[in-house]
Amino acid sequence: MTQEILPGQRVRVTVPGSSANLGPGFDTLGLALSVHDVVDVEVIESGVEVEVHGEGAGELPVDESHLVVRAIRAGLHAAGVTAPGLRVVCDNAIPQSRGLGSSAAAAVAGVAAANGLAGFPLSTEQLIQVSSVFEGHPDNAAASVLGGAVVSWTDRPVDGRTAPQYRAVGLPVHPGIRATALVPAFHASTTAVRQVLPSDVSHVDARFNVSRTAVMVTALTAHPELLWEGTRDRLHQTYRAEVLPVTAEWVNRLRNRGYAAFLSGAGPTCLVLGVEPVAGEILDEARRAGIAVLDLEVAGPVAVEVLG
Repeated sequence: MTQEILPGQRVRVTVPGSSANLGPGFDTLGLALSVHDVVDVEVIESGVEVEVHGEGAGELPVDESHLVVRAIRAGLHAAGVTAPGLRVVCDNAIPQSRGLGSSAAAAVAGVAAANGLAGFPLSTEQLIQVSSVFEGHPDNAAASVLGGAVVSWTDRPVDGRTAPQYRAVGLPVHPGIRATALVPAFHASTTAVRQVLPSDVSHVDARFNVSRTAVMVTALTAHPELLWEGTRDRLHQTYRAEVLPVTAEWVNRLRNRGYAAFLSGAGPTCLVLGVEPVAGEILDEARRAGIAVLDLEVAGPVAVEVLG
């Protein structure tokens, strides 16, 4: 018999945003960043109540279709429990649809909240699995679950019936690495930006990205002087430049100045990694162009606080 959680149980989840791909590691590399959403969840007698403050307020749904609510339901199901009703309050700081992992963070927040309400029966591996289902790949979700940098992958069974398995391991990040995000004022649809990618790539380009992904892992963990070389890519950024010209311009300008800049996830954010700050005149120019600048650190994992 499925156990029902009693009304009055409350948790607070603090979940970091993230950047995926990091240049060459398409759907594989991820990095948690110090911009956070805070989600309070309370079990109530019945129904669903949703409030959204900050990023996404007035735009995101406030009913059962909200991603956090759907993720809570999935997490409760995985934990083998139910809740008669839910009150969810989201205080969002992660920019929505900008390539900083807002959707993955919402999914992780919901699953982590369900885990806390149920008494933490789900393992870290299960958190990654359940939250990754919503996007179909684990790079952002794994970064938000584990914190730091991650290498992730998907096992897709050949029988066509068994569900994919989403997996990830964490990497220790060099303590000197910081991030600067240049966030344009417009949204980008991950689906639309993926549609410009070719169905096939050359062996030369595939070989190039394999080598640079290996370099990037080394750069992140021990040799940040290799970040510029490690963020080179031939699989997706060139194709996406045609639909994200503003981002492509800033990536190129920064790279020409020696900064390890790249398209964050599916964009439109441009992210820079390094141990030295980006020159102030460059950032001032970005601000004058209407681009928000976020100075970020590598973030830790999702945190769950039981409130009652």
